[in-house]
This record gives sequence, structure tokens and C-alpha cells, in this order.
Amino acid sequence: MDLFLKDKVVAITGASSGIGKALADIALAGGARVALCARNLSRLEAAFPGHAADRLLLLQADVASEADCARFIAGIAGAWGRLDVLINNAGMSMRALFADLELKVLKELMDVNFWGAVYMTKYALPYLKEAKGTIAGISSIAGYRGLPGRTGYSSSKFAMQGFLEALRTELLHSGVNVMWAAPGFTASNIRNVALGAHGDTQKETPLDENQLMSAEACALLIWKGVQKRKRTVVMTTQGKATVFLNKLFPGFMDKMVFNHFVKEPGSPLKK
Repeated sequence: MDLFLKDKVVAITGASSGIGKALADIALAGGARVALCARNLSRLEAAFPGHAADRLLLLQADVASEADCARFIAGIAGAWGRLDVLINNAGMSMRALFADLELKVLKELMDVNFWGAVYMTKYALPYLKEAKGTIAGISSIAGYRGLPGRTGYSSSKFAMQGFLEALRTELLHSGVNVMWAAPGFTASNIRNVALGAHGDTQKETPLDENQLMSAEACALLIWKGVQKRKRTVVMTTQGKATVFLNKLFPGFMDKMVFNHFVKEPGSPLKK
């Protein structure tokens, strides 16, 4: 892993916590030059103290803004003149029944989770073609199987995966690899800041974070996938089973998934 990352130029979005921070920590430890962005620059700076300036570039960017994405990629090009790996990690979640959901919540998730990946990839693509590098998207099992109470989240991840699959096919003979990773439930901050029906933050997680895959373990699997130029990385036994069974027995999985999520603490399905 160290030799693979050494002197690579890596861009990671949404890197101030969780999987994004873990991905960045591995890249920095492996000798890469790493460009990171987040909406809150002070939080991003606090997460990465003491690194050499020639190895770490921190920029404020809201991936839902096309202009911010263009500026982030331009900053990388200005600093290092190349880009080998783009990891579209920035993301938001939500939990509410669609019947109760204000549509602005669904739009916000699409703007961040889908359009953020599209904008970043569009401006990074010329550099990645030149480097014959990698475009990766951090998706979810929710991108393979629609999850109740998470219509906006599932929609955005399905859209991201469709975009990346189409782009992968377009770039099949270009030397650029396109990959999407689908973690299962991972210990991170994403559920604590998940949006409710009216756009307010959930501020607590319905899951026992101690029982989930760590962000560090998830990040290591993602980097191994990038190194091996994989097409997809589906994580956890539960996640792999969900993807497999949903292809074969979708009607059965409707019932299984409902029964699983109705047992969550505070589940909106209990209405």
C-alpha cells in the first residue's frame, strides 16, 4: 500500500471526519500528496494538524456548489499540476417517511451526494485522464437496495452509481478506472448529522456505533480496491447478502428490509 500511494496526488471530499478522514490518514501515511475539502474549513484544519504544507492542501468547498468544486480542482492543479485519484466521499443522510418529508430535504441530498460527485468528476477528469488514474465514489448498500425511511439517501446513491457505471463504460479504454464502494453500516458522524423530515439534523444515531465497522477498516478496504483497480467494493457480510438476495428475490427482500428497519429505535415505520 505504501509504495502504491507514495507521491500520488489524491483528492478527497468531505474529509473532516469519518471515512473521509480515515482515507486521508492512510494516504498521508503512505506518502501521498493529499488535497482535502469540507464545508467547514476550521473543522478540517483541526482534524489534520502538523502536516507538511507540501504534502497537504486544505480548502473550503461545498460540493453542492459547482463553482466550489471547480475552485478545489483548480487549487490542486495549481499546487501540484496533476491528480491521480479522486475520491468522492462527501455525503449526507436522512431519516423520515417520504409522506412526511419536505422535498427540500431530498433535493439537498441529491445536490450533495449526486451532484457533488458529478461536479468534482467533471473538473477533475482531464487530469485523471492524463494520469490514467482513478475516480472513486463512496456509495452505500442503499445504492443497491432502497431503504425505507431513507428515500432521499437511497435515491442519491442509486444516481451516483448509475453515473459512475455509465462513466466507467465511457472510459473503458482510456486508462482511467472508475470504482464505487458500498460500505454497510459504518461508525461515522453521518447519522448524527442526518436530516429529519423538515431539514433539521437528527443529532443522534439509531444504531449502536460500537457494533459497526470502523471508519478505518472501511477506508483500508476502499484503498485496496483503488490499488487493485476494482469496479466495485461491497462491504460486510450483511451488505453482500443484501445485494445478492435483492437481485434474486426482490419481493422477499421488501419484507425482510421492512422488518429490519421497523425494529430501529424511533423508527418512522412504526407510525
